[in-house]
Amino acid sequence: MILPTSPRVPLNGNNMENDKISRLIKELLAEVDPNPTREGLSETPARVARAFETLFGGHKQDPRDQITVFENEGYDEMIICKDIDFYSTCEHHMLPFFGKAHIGYIPDDKIIGLSKMPRFVDIFARRLQNQERLTTQIIDSIQELLQPKGLGVIIEAQHLCMLARGVQKQNASMTTSAFRGLFKNRDKTRSEFLTLVN
Repeated sequence: MILPTSPRVPLNGNNMENDKISRLIKELLAEVDPNPTREGLSETPARVARAFETLFGGHKQDPRDQITVFENEGYDEMIICKDIDFYSTCEHHMLPFFGKAHIGYIPDDKIIGLSKMPRFVDIFARRLQNQERLTTQIIDSIQELLQPKGLGVIIEAQHLCMLARGVQKQNASMTTSAFRGLFKNRDKTRSEFLTLVN
């Protein structure tokens, strides 16, 4: 189960302590820069602490608290939201990975507003992540909330841990996908989704 079960519990125990993060970043800068007190770095520790609030804010969010589900809408055709931009942070090297997510589902009485699908992506992307888990968390959370007849998630991303270090392949990208229900069990339905996304 990706989402915590009732009773609700915080997803990460405590909020981040900006003062502590600033001190740690200051120590880090002293290790990597020969002049860590220069003007350009003087405010960096505080900036990084504030940036972390956004970059890792998903650890403190539960999609069930963010999403309104509409029932008995009577719509039973495919709904797709594609090209959802996202930015995340690789948990292995703490470097960014970023790209686009595509989500499609066939409702079974329950739908969500179009803007809510990008919200699902952001909640899980703004955590220390890997792309495979990100894909699974998005699809499992939507499955739990909507229980659709079919559901598909595709993520295409570039990883700075591969572009800027390691193998340094500038044009390499990674695609992950997950399917549930009719998208997994019926080739025609999955093909329709893939065609519409592409």
